[in-house]
Amino acid sequence: MMAWFDWLHEYRLTSICFAAVIAWLGVFVINRVIHKFFQRTHFIEERKEETIASMVRSFTRYLATIGVIFYALSQYVDNFGRFLAGAGVVGVIVGIGAQSLIRDLLSGTFLIYEKQLHKGDFITINNTFSGTVEEIGLRFIKIREWSGKLLTISNGEIKQIHNYNIEQMRVIENVVISYRENPEEVLSVLELACEKINEVNQDCLKMDGENCIVEPFSVFGITAINANYHGIEYTITGLVDDAFYWEAGIKARRIIAQTLFDHDIMLAEDTLFIKQAANRIAGEKANVPSD
Repeated sequence: MMAWFDWLHEYRLTSICFAAVIAWLGVFVINRVIHKFFQRTHFIEERKEETIASMVRSFTRYLATIGVIFYALSQYVDNFGRFLAGAGVVGVIVGIGAQSLIRDLLSGTFLIYEKQLHKGDFITINNTFSGTVEEIGLRFIKIREWSGKLLTISNGEIKQIHNYNIEQMRVIENVVISYRENPEEVLSVLELACEKINEVNQDCLKMDGENCIVEPFSVFGITAINANYHGIEYTITGLVDDAFYWEAGIKARRIIAQTLFDHDIMLAEDTLFIKQAANRIAGEKANVPSD
């Protein structure tokens, strides 16, 4: 009799292992089919394709894991269906303990459904973490920081998202110039810089449906008279395609700096007053005997 129970126990373990293999094989096949499907079709954007594929991978993994767990329990619990129906108290206890899990799942579902981000987007989360989205799951989101570190954040912890890849971005460059420079001359030089920027960044500028530039780089104007007590602030703006935001900004800053240098326009500088030395000199003058 003991040998019979040992054999039955071994058979159950074998069936559970077999079910696990089938489940994970199904996950592999589904993900493979999705990957091949998106490779051969191009009716949606590549970023959206990668986002959907990432979501499907996460969903199928969770579904397969839960399915195998339920199957394993059914092998050792008699009348498993009745057990599930009568497990109300256990369900409440598990539900209380799994609140964070449910919150993460719901948050992840809404992130994907509302299209707040896609795989490959550069984002800032909670004004703290910045990086490129590498994976979007139902529980976690993974972003690669500029330093190369991979950051994993629970979906339930995400309160605010700044997405730099929503069709268009405006490059805003603030230039603080010395008070000694003539504002009219500075504006003329900056307009010249904008012309050069538009030539270099022609492929980066945002185009409308008629292939016309929506908003080329231009001098917005004087945005501060006394910027941090340093000088006069001038602002240059331009609307670019979101994919070229960082590249366009780097090129714009280089051209602005070079153009200002070529025309001998001085940037603002800090003015330091050494109070201790001034007091000492004043004291020495006070101690000089009068004739």
